[in-house]
Amino acid sequence: MNFGRALALLKTGGKVAREGWNGKGMFVVHQAGYPDGIAINQNTADATGLEVGTVCAFRPYLMMRTVDGDFVPWVASQTDLLAEDWTSVGE
Repeated sequence: MNFGRALALLKTGGKVAREGWNGKGMFVVHQAGYPDGIAINQNTADATGLEVGTVCAFRPYLMMRTVDGDFVPWVASQTDLLAEDWTSVGE
């Protein structure tokens, strides 16, 4: 599928990956964020200079599960945007 269809699937809670990715278990998901805000923890306080417990809103973003099993915010490359090898990742 193309990235447009993949993005639509992400917005409904699906997981997607590229057939061309070499890493096993890698996928992208849509993180809905926290539009009403959430109290930040020490890690976020250290990064932002705000006090622990400060309520901050977080906007939605795409997040990737890496080959190591970690999660990281993800931005599509030009190649990803134009690729036709996106697939749905089953549960």
